[in-house]
Amino acid sequence: MNTLVLLTFLHDYTTRARTTVRTRLRSRLGGHHHEAGLATLEMVIIALGLIAVATVLVLAITAAVQRRVDQIT
Repeated sequence: MNTLVLLTFLHDYTTRARTTVRTRLRSRLGGHHHEAGLATLEMVIIALGLIAVATVLVLAITAAVQRRVDQIT
């Protein structure tokens, strides 16, 4: 249950970060679209989000396995 809440939070956080970055870049560039720079920045944000999600999943799986091992011993 806690993992689902954390994943929802991370998804919301990355979505808001992308929107904020996109808005700030457009205001600084005077409305001109520079897709190459924007795409690179989006890729970095997405990569960081995926790393965070992978870390949370590894921690959740490790904790579940550890609980099962403790039950066996």
